[in-house]
Amino acid sequence: MARSTKADKARLLNAAHRLLAESTELSEAAQTLSREFGLSLRQAYRYLERAADLGHPVPVEEASIPITLKLPPSTVRLLRSYAASSGLTLGEIVTRALGAFLSALRRHG
Repeated sequence: MARSTKADKARLLNAAHRLLAESTELSEAAQTLSREFGLSLRQAYRYLERAADLGHPVPVEEASIPITLKLPPSTVRLLRSYAASSGLTLGEIVTRALGAFLSALRRHG
């Protein structure tokens, strides 16, 4: 069985949040999640607990795909250093930087 993606987990948390917001009884909510998403009851209860702790829906992130980039070693060193100090992944940093660059292109072009 394939591992859940971040988007899958966000959808499950949001479904759990919706059930809790509708004041669905906990055991009924667990049964519903289990049935609708093919989860064990134990997994369903974990999603309900996490959704209750969060208290709000979570954004569903777009799935990522791997790509290969060739960068100068000095850029890679700076990128890795920033990742270590910021707690962000290399992918998050590159995604944010490219997003800012592409937004600027749309504004000026």
